[in-house]
Amino acid sequence: MALFNPSRDEVRQFFFDAWAKSGQQQALTALERMAVDIMQLHPEYHHVLNAPERYLEQSYFPEMGETNPFLHMSLHLSVMEQVSINQPPGINAAYHTLWRKHGNEVEAQHILMECLAETIWQAQRQGGALDAEAYLANIQARATA
Repeated sequence: MALFNPSRDEVRQFFFDAWAKSGQQQALTALERMAVDIMQLHPEYHHVLNAPERYLEQSYFPEMGETNPFLHMSLHLSVMEQVSINQPPGINAAYHTLWRKHGNEVEAQHILMECLAETIWQAQRQGGALDAEAYLANIQARATA
């Protein structure tokens, strides 16, 4: 799996810009449209998206129970991009199996996100590359459990 590595501020600005463009009914790129769809699934983040001057540099501390909305939405975007291009091969079918199983697209995406986060954590822990086979196997195991 190849990863694009934008800075924290670039990621946040992307979400702020796509949200603003959507609100102004401007044309969106395919990636921006996907991001806006994700943002619309999370109304609890709309106050953040509506105040870029306040949240561009906001720190989030998971150990204090804080969820980083930009990390959360980025993980959504990552897995949905993977589903859209079926990379790794089989993720699209597994995603749709999870969606049918749970009856909810967001829950299916959250399961993929958990698998992706675990795969990233394993790669960081082992100091190696992401293991696409293990990632897909984890997803498929969750889809068939």
